[in-house]
Amino acid sequence: MLSNLYTIIIMAFTQQDTECMSLALKLSEQGRASVGANPMVGCVITRDDEIIAEDFHRQYGEGHAEINALKQINHKANNTSLYVTLEPCSHLGKTPPCADALIKAGVKKVIIAMLDPNPLVSGRGVKMLQDANIQVEVGLLKDEASELNRGFVKRMRTGMPFVTSKIAMSLDGRTAMKNGESKWITSDAARKDVHKLRSENQAIMTGSGTIINDNPMMTVRLNEIDTNPLRVIIDSGNVINDKSLNIFSSNADTLVLNNGNSKTLSNGKLDLQSALTKLGEMGVNNLLLEAGSGLNGAMLEAGLVDEFIIYTAPLILGNDARPMIDIPLKTMSEKIKLSIIDIRHVGTDIKIRATLK
Repeated sequence: MLSNLYTIIIMAFTQQDTECMSLALKLSEQGRASVGANPMVGCVITRDDEIIAEDFHRQYGEGHAEINALKQINHKANNTSLYVTLEPCSHLGKTPPCADALIKAGVKKVIIAMLDPNPLVSGRGVKMLQDANIQVEVGLLKDEASELNRGFVKRMRTGMPFVTSKIAMSLDGRTAMKNGESKWITSDAARKDVHKLRSENQAIMTGSGTIINDNPMMTVRLNEIDTNPLRVIIDSGNVINDKSLNIFSSNADTLVLNNGNSKTLSNGKLDLQSALTKLGEMGVNNLLLEAGSGLNGAMLEAGLVDEFIIYTAPLILGNDARPMIDIPLKTMSEKIKLSIIDIRHVGTDIKIRATLK
């Protein structure tokens, strides 16, 4: 149900409207690795059907997309139409309200892809603009905008991040040999693709078993990206105490969750939903799960996985090797159905993106 604080106007958008919003969405993606807890937002400003400014939210804590675009025209926006992928903010945060800036700049019309998913503020930016006699239209490329910021949307609505489970496996569904050996199942191209995937998430989660067996860095190693996600370790057994482990290197922050600082279940395991809520409170929108079969199984069983990205190598590891997910299903009626969203070659491997039905 829509809020009664404001009136939503949904118009028949023109081809130019669609092209301008498409450009705003494309611009917004450039902030994926740098906006942190904030959503990715793009903005385009036109006057007399000509684009006169375009920009995006570049860095967490700095100017929003609308402000960056307005700066290009010295905040003189009389008789302009402004396209923005997310409802302009109406509250004072790390920066002043964008809705107020649009009013002061003299914007005539604002076209918004989607409303703010935060139920406490959704629609308030629209109301501010309408109260200032600015024409507001909402819903242009709404689905595309929502998909782009799916992590932010989920965190606003549930308090938890969007969880992507990344798995590298053989053609027979195995992720490591019986002794834990797993380097390397997939190709160089697939591993490079994983680094890009890491850069698109604010945190990477794994279990203590992976840390003990593999001593991974859990960092982004790409020349063009110099930021690293938060490293999160699920350590129900309180076994991670060696400060010489790679996860304690200075090039990224690390959070070890154990029985001493986290909520536990009756079986002594950590409450994974509580752990995700804690990450949500820290501003994590997107979480990449890079774990073994045990933690993957526990997360799936708890209903906490939103998406799988599975790199499948043309290898056979045999029935003694470890499975991709440890989950005790006994009958066909218990099977877990997935919907394949995308499938493509990455090097010599196949990359599958799938969601739960």
